[in-house]
Amino acid sequence: MSRTVLTGRLAPIMPSRDLPSTIAFYAALGFTADAHYPDDGYLILVRDEAELHFFHAPDTDPLSTAHAVYLRLDGGAHVVDALHEEWRGTGVSEDPYATPRLVEPDDTVYGMREFALVDADGNLLRIGAVLEATEG
Repeated sequence: MSRTVLTGRLAPIMPSRDLPSTIAFYAALGFTADAHYPDDGYLILVRDEAELHFFHAPDTDPLSTAHAVYLRLDGGAHVVDALHEEWRGTGVSEDPYATPRLVEPDDTVYGMREFALVDADGNLLRIGAVLEATEG
């Protein structure tokens, strides 16, 4: 039996208490609405190769939702830092108790440079890239 090759993009589906507010928040981060179906309560946002899907969930508690996505970037740690700086320029709070909030980049023990963004609905976007190997 042959193995089917998976091609295409994976897209997380996350809750949104208010789809127009979600559009506005992510527009500041460089995303655009690729498709918005208000009658069906569904939204697709894109930025370059990244795609995020949202479903209308007005009762979502942003302090207890467990929805998350990991966006693994090509290009190394400097790309992560550049994107963090770009998004920092939008004025997203860096207060660790705020929602939404932006978390500083950090190097992990598993060899990634990462930062996090939590949107107004409590959805976690973790953004990372593989750290370049250092010669020693």
